[in-house]
Amino acid sequence: MIIFKKAADIGIFLQQKRQNNPKTGFVPTMGALHQGHISLIESARSKNDLVVCSIFVNPTQFNDPKDFQNYPITIENDIDLLEKAGCDALFLPAVEEMYPAGLENKKTYALGYLETVLEGRYRPGHFQGVCQVVHRLLTIVPADRLYLGQKDFQQCMVIRKMIELENLPVETVICPTLRETDGLAMSSRNMRLDKEAREKAVEISRTLLHIKSSLKAGDLSELKTAAVEQLNRTGFKTDYVEIADADTLELIGRWDGKQKLVALCAAFLGEVRLIDNMLLQA
Repeated sequence: MIIFKKAADIGIFLQQKRQNNPKTGFVPTMGALHQGHISLIESARSKNDLVVCSIFVNPTQFNDPKDFQNYPITIENDIDLLEKAGCDALFLPAVEEMYPAGLENKKTYALGYLETVLEGRYRPGHFQGVCQVVHRLLTIVPADRLYLGQKDFQQCMVIRKMIELENLPVETVICPTLRETDGLAMSSRNMRLDKEAREKAVEISRTLLHIKSSLKAGDLSELKTAAVEQLNRTGFKTDYVEIADADTLELIGRWDGKQKLVALCAAFLGEVRLIDNMLLQA
């Protein structure tokens, strides 16, 4: 695996490779890699000639400066995992490389409804930062396929919207959420949980599973309220538990029994904010 820190250098590398017309799969990450990330690399490896990963903790998508400062950095382990997974190139830029004009006066994206609900509501500006960094990355790494994890369900929809708005020639591939043996969705933020919090964290996936098993046509408000109460009893401070249309993310209060749904949750354990989701008819 070759490591690049400059956009110009990885650009030259990819230009040379393109002479043989390879298919390129790209996995953007913020590091602190776990098996969920590696499953994206493996998916990319199975369908493409060339696999590129990026590691960049993007400052423009953090609402809370403390969250940015506390984001786990495990670069040596990340490199080891990527090499073992067969990644061909790693882009490891500094902030100045990603935002050469500085962090002010950045491009904004007309994300519409997607930016007003759930993560958009609780983390204003977050998705603008996500779009800024992914757009920039895709100009540096013009991939054929972009690999994203379903765990960030709303973010996947936002990135697809940005790609549509900018008319970028890349296919988005959404890969299933990987979970620990007890059901907790794999996440870099799990590294920040102490032993007691880690034991409690699994309640999020249990709550989503309960929603899935209890789903019936009709009013959904009682199901959602009970889910929030259960999480708060366990020790969470819950931002939301919602049920939405899986294709549009429109929040659903009453279900016709046919519409494809997803349940989504965000809640704090101490200072660590965890998110998860589950397709309800899968």
